[in-house]
Amino acid sequence: MFIFDYMTEELTKHEIKRYEILNDNIPKLLFRFSFATTIGTVVSALYNIVDTIFVGKAVNSMAIAGLSIVLPIQLIMLGIANMIGVGAASVISRSLGANDKKNAADTFITAIIIDVFINILFITLGFVFLDKMLGLFGASFEILPYARDYIRIILPGFLIFSFSISAVSFIRAEGSPRAAIYPMLIGLISNIIFNTIFVFIIPLGVRGVAYGTVISQFLSSLYIVFYIIFGGSIYKNAFKGFKLKFLIIKEIIFVGFPSLFSNIAGGIVIIIFNKLLFLYGNDLYVATMGIGLRILSVIQLPLIGFVQGFTTIASFNYGANLYSRVRKAIITVFLWVFGLSTIEFLAIMIFPRFIMKLFSSDPNLIDISIYPLRVVNLFLPLICIQLIASSLFQAMGKALPALLISISRQFLFLIPLVFILPLFFGIHGIWISLPVSDFLAFILSISLIYKQLLKFKSAKA
Repeated sequence: MFIFDYMTEELTKHEIKRYEILNDNIPKLLFRFSFATTIGTVVSALYNIVDTIFVGKAVNSMAIAGLSIVLPIQLIMLGIANMIGVGAASVISRSLGANDKKNAADTFITAIIIDVFINILFITLGFVFLDKMLGLFGASFEILPYARDYIRIILPGFLIFSFSISAVSFIRAEGSPRAAIYPMLIGLISNIIFNTIFVFIIPLGVRGVAYGTVISQFLSSLYIVFYIIFGGSIYKNAFKGFKLKFLIIKEIIFVGFPSLFSNIAGGIVIIIFNKLLFLYGNDLYVATMGIGLRILSVIQLPLIGFVQGFTTIASFNYGANLYSRVRKAIITVFLWVFGLSTIEFLAIMIFPRFIMKLFSSDPNLIDISIYPLRVVNLFLPLICIQLIASSLFQAMGKALPALLISISRQFLFLIPLVFILPLFFGIHGIWISLPVSDFLAFILSISLIYKQLLKFKSAKA
């Protein structure tokens, strides 16, 4: 335990955490938080991609295409979890920064109630309109059975999955980034074990992958419950004196909505991409897109890990009106994330074939995927600005700028480009639309960050 001259022995570990976040050296603090969250997000990325690897190695390319078809549904599911997790985490961290533990605890319980309600509604609608959705998303006659088998098992398990995703944000928001790693590790390891059992030992194909995923999500959630009850979390006694407050519900949804919107927009973009890839190409190109998007998620999530570590620090210090520390944290995280994304960019440009072989043994699929993989990641180092900008404004409770960034990349830029560019460049235009939209979103994001930095600089803190 850290000891400070003016502190007394009665200080709790949560008060010590608050002191550290509001007073420690920013680079040191950011490293400590980002190291833990980066490991967590890398684990999460591997968790999400394990299904694709198992299907690609043990089934066939059409099965990978089936997983690509259901990706919009999974993105919406993930978006709900992120909306609640990010929105509540922002309120919790700002409340703890202002030393308001009661509001933080009330926000935790409120977030769980919202999570359960929304997910039950979504799961019910998903089963009612399942086949219509898969057809709308572009499932061909060959791909439809794989997509249906997978999503029928994954969908009911989403209530557990959503809790595990959002609860990790709650744990991180109270200043415990290391504790947030363990449920992800449990999920990843158990997912690999059960996928191996249900795919290779008991050959259930895509259904086996889905069963393995749901079981691993359950084990991850079980650990989170034990941590909250026995791990010294501030949420342990959150039900005592709890009252449901409309203002907290409103702030969670309002602040977290850009995260949901981003995932919904991503799902819409994937539907459009699948339709256009069928028009300009074939089923293999759909599989290429599915693998490419999962690779993009893998390389982005370490960047997101750094940004999530920054987000907790920014929320605490913003809640305590320490604007100069928020400003320093923005500059520090940018330098770190830009450096990491540049290394990832070089790896993709130099070793695309090796990366593709991790996901598929089909030589035809590998050959046609190398060019798209390079083009889609052409402006990868610039994506870090979008991530920082969106997270910064959510950390501050400013949803409108965060929403503008989410809208800009996918709706204002990407969707028009993906329709226009193929008219001139064919299927190449589909791939080119992604880096062009990234560049345009970068221009918008950096201008918003610059304006906010000027406000911090002129503010008295």
